[in-house]
Amino acid sequence: MEPILTQRLCIREACDVDYPQLLQIYNKHTNMRYVSDGKYNWTLDELMQKYHRFNVDRSLGIGLWLVVLLDTDEIIGEAGLFNSFDTYKKLELGYIVDEAYWRRGYAYEICEALIHYSFSKLNIESLAARMYADNVASVKLAEKCSMKRVDAGLAPNGKAFLHYELTGVDDRS
Repeated sequence: MEPILTQRLCIREACDVDYPQLLQIYNKHTNMRYVSDGKYNWTLDELMQKYHRFNVDRSLGIGLWLVVLLDTDEIIGEAGLFNSFDTYKKLELGYIVDEAYWRRGYAYEICEALIHYSFSKLNIESLAARMYADNVASVKLAEKCSMKRVDAGLAPNGKAFLHYELTGVDDRS
C-alpha cells in the first residue's frame, strides 16, 4: 500500500524499527480499554505477530498500518481496514490513537482518509465500524463520519456493542 497522507498525518506500513514505539501505545490500559479483548500487556513478539497476521491481504490494499505525525514522524497510533465479513466489498474500519493525542481531531482525520481510500481506491460497497456502546467518542465519530447504526447487541464478553455502516457516497450527503 502506498502511504495515505492527510493534512497532518501519514498512514503507512510498519517497519520492524517501529514496533517498540507502537508497543508503548499498546501497553497503556487507557488506549486499549475499548479494543475487543482489552489486552494491554503486549510483548514485542506478540505485537509483531499481530501485524503479520493482519497484513496477509496487504497486496489487496487492506491491513493494519501505523499512524504517524507528518511533522515529527512520531507514531500516534494505528488504523486498519479488515476483511471481517468474508468479502472484499464490505470491510471494517478500526483505529487506536494514543491518549496523548485525543481531542485533536486525529481520529476523524484517520477515518475520513480511510473512508475516501476504501470507496475510491478499493471500490468497496460498504464500510463498517463496530465499537463498545460505552466508547462514546467512537460512537460520536462514526456518526460524524455519516455512518448509520445498523445493529446493536452483546459481544461474547457480555459488553454492549454498536455496529455502524457507510454504504457509499450517498450516505455522506
